[in-house]
Amino acid sequence: MRLRFTKMHGLGNDFVMIDAISQKVTITPERARKLADRHFGVGCDQVLIVESPDHPDADFRYRIFNNDGSEVENCGNGARCFAVFVRQRQLTAKSDIVVETAAGLLRLHVLDDNQVTVNMGVPVLSPAQIPFVTSHQQPEYPLQLDNMEITIGAVSMGNPHAVTLVDNLASFPVKTLGAQIENHAQFPNRVNAGFMELISRQEVKLRVFERGAGETLACGTGACAAVVSGIIRGLLDATVTVHLPGGSLSITWEGAEKPVMMTGPAKAVFHGQVKL
Repeated sequence: MRLRFTKMHGLGNDFVMIDAISQKVTITPERARKLADRHFGVGCDQVLIVESPDHPDADFRYRIFNNDGSEVENCGNGARCFAVFVRQRQLTAKSDIVVETAAGLLRLHVLDDNQVTVNMGVPVLSPAQIPFVTSHQQPEYPLQLDNMEITIGAVSMGNPHAVTLVDNLASFPVKTLGAQIENHAQFPNRVNAGFMELISRQEVKLRVFERGAGETLACGTGACAAVVSGIIRGLLDATVTVHLPGGSLSITWEGAEKPVMMTGPAKAVFHGQVKL
C-alpha cells in the first residue's frame, strides 16, 4: 500500500506526520523505524500518528514513535506540528484542539501565524512518578557517571528529563554524557538528557540528547523541563526564552500545581507518499 505523509519540523526537530483517520494504516515499531531512517526511509527524529480518540473530551489521539521504533509519551515540538497538521489536512477547523496522549490530555492553541501555544500540563517532580530512583524529592540530585559525578534536576513533562547546568554549552560533550545519562540505572524507563547554560533569569541556551533519538535540534518537553528545573533551583523567572540549536521557544511556568505553557512555531516541509 502507499502511505500519504507530511514532513514537518518544529525548530528543526523533524517529524513524519501520518493521518491514520482518513487512510487505514497501522504503524508498528518496525514500520516507524523504517520511515524514520534517513538513508532508506523518509527520515525524521519522530514519527507522529493522528488517530481517532478513545477519551470523550479529546478531538484526536496523538502517538509518538522515536526513530529507533520505541513509542513514547509526549513530544512538545511534535504537539505544535500536530496542531498545524490536523488543520492543514482539514481534519478540524478548530483553533483550540484537545489531544489524547499516553501521558494524558494536551490542549493546543493555534495562533494566526502558525505559532502554537501548548498547555503542557503540570510538571511531575515526584521521583517515583518520573520515574527516578532516589531516596527523596529534592531540587537537585547527584548522579554518578562512568568517570565523574554531575548534578541534575529531575522532571517529567509526561516523559522523563534530567537537566544539567553547564558553563559552556557549545563545547560541552553532550553526545558522550547524554548517552550515559539516558541509560542510567536510576532512570528505569531511560531519560532525556538536557544541558542548560544560563544567560540571564529570562534567557537560557539548551541542548537535549533525546531518549531513543540522540541529540536533536530542538526538544519542546526538554525546554519545559529545563525551565521548571531552573525555577525550582531559584535561577530563573516565570517566563523564559529558551534558545535551542534549531531556534527559540517561550516557556512560562507560574509555580506549583500550575501548567507549563510553551509557544513556538511549526512548519510543513513537503508532502509525499511512500510504499509500505
